[in-house]
Amino acid sequence: MNSIITSAVLGVIMMFSGIFLKKNSSIAALATGGAILLLAMAVLDLSGYHFFPVDTHNMLDFELFGQLGNCIAIAMTLAYFLLNGRDIAAIGNNPGEYFALIFFVLCGIAIATSFNSLLMLFLGIEIISIPLYILTGSDKRNLKSNEASLKYFLMGAFSTGIMLLGIAFLYGASDKGSFFLEDIASVKAVGTPMMMTGLILLTVSMSFKVSAAPFHFWTPDVYDGAPTVVTSFMATIVKAGTFIAFIRLFANAFGDMKSHWQIFIAIIAATTLFIGNITAVFQQSVKRMLAYSSIAQVGFMLLALLTLNTLASEGIILYTAVYGIASIGLFGILVKMKDFSFDGFKGLARHEPVLAFTAAIFLLSLAGIPLTGGFLAKYYMIASVIQTGSWLWLVIFALLCATVSVYYYFRVIQAMYFKEGLSQNLEISPGFKMMLILLALIVILLGIFPQLLISRLYITYI
Repeated sequence: MNSIITSAVLGVIMMFSGIFLKKNSSIAALATGGAILLLAMAVLDLSGYHFFPVDTHNMLDFELFGQLGNCIAIAMTLAYFLLNGRDIAAIGNNPGEYFALIFFVLCGIAIATSFNSLLMLFLGIEIISIPLYILTGSDKRNLKSNEASLKYFLMGAFSTGIMLLGIAFLYGASDKGSFFLEDIASVKAVGTPMMMTGLILLTVSMSFKVSAAPFHFWTPDVYDGAPTVVTSFMATIVKAGTFIAFIRLFANAFGDMKSHWQIFIAIIAATTLFIGNITAVFQQSVKRMLAYSSIAQVGFMLLALLTLNTLASEGIILYTAVYGIASIGLFGILVKMKDFSFDGFKGLARHEPVLAFTAAIFLLSLAGIPLTGGFLAKYYMIASVIQTGSWLWLVIFALLCATVSVYYYFRVIQAMYFKEGLSQNLEISPGFKMMLILLALIVILLGIFPQLLISRLYITYI
């Protein structure tokens, strides 16, 4: 509850910050300080210290898995502010409002990672989505940004309707006429048409939110049209928080009826892996390639949803962290670039060796190369499926798709280190470079000592 109330209050504070602070750098510094405070409150939530004793009537359940996922999302937001705070403030004329919207999204993530009722899931997802529609179209001078915002809003409204319909079916299928997850999980008549219809509709809606195929069609255009610094937030922090909610929904409501829905999730995972990786191969823009690769990464995350075992819980926590950190770093570099094409990265290692080196680390992690966090994250996903003794075809398919991903990630590394290019005269501060190095070190550290993060799932707090 600490992080829910704190993020909402910080959002209100940032709304009015422009009245008192005239410099963009001051507003960015205030937002960074707010993120530090929010992270501290989230850690206290995780430790069992709740300063706001609000009676939620069991509609929220602050369990370790959800709270750790929330801490990861907020920590990534802090890194995002430190890396791109001034770039966020430079989007338009009202920088405080952009930071306010981001804090409101974090409030939605805090709710979505702690829901125990389908009503709270709906509220959390909508609090996440509505500010994102505005942030996507925040660059009003760019027609692509306006178009992306409209597309995202229309598709988001459609998926919201599907979610509400699915919730209504599950309410009708529950024995007590309840929205609580435990009541839905205890339904005696498992597999009835009403129950399965509600489950499928909720799966479709949540798949849209995390951009899983074939419900991914909005992602490339929205990610490409939105300001790059906003795309970074959407593709990492938002996706991590939403996926934690996706896992909690199936684990707590549908965990005892795996045989009824696993094949459906397996097909979505395979389709997501195939479409994301194959389409990324043919992209000529690094930004659009990262959009499609983010779809492919969701395919791997869906393996945790398929199995819902201990390895899956550990793996998805690690996966969201290392994927988010690597992607924030890459998009942070992309924000500074003037040319988003592969040609724009030519010769970067000669002109900006720190940027090229850290970008290479992030790309290697996304590709799943050993000694990076991405390798162990993918290992946990594969191992969780192997542990079930089933779905061997999906394991082989996922490994083949991971091999394909190496090609398009290494295209960027090849352009940076093995091709000549002109200097772009990038404006890179020493602080920006230090932050990139720190993120790269975290990616490597989690690749060598993953238990530093995973062990948080098993600590008993007072």
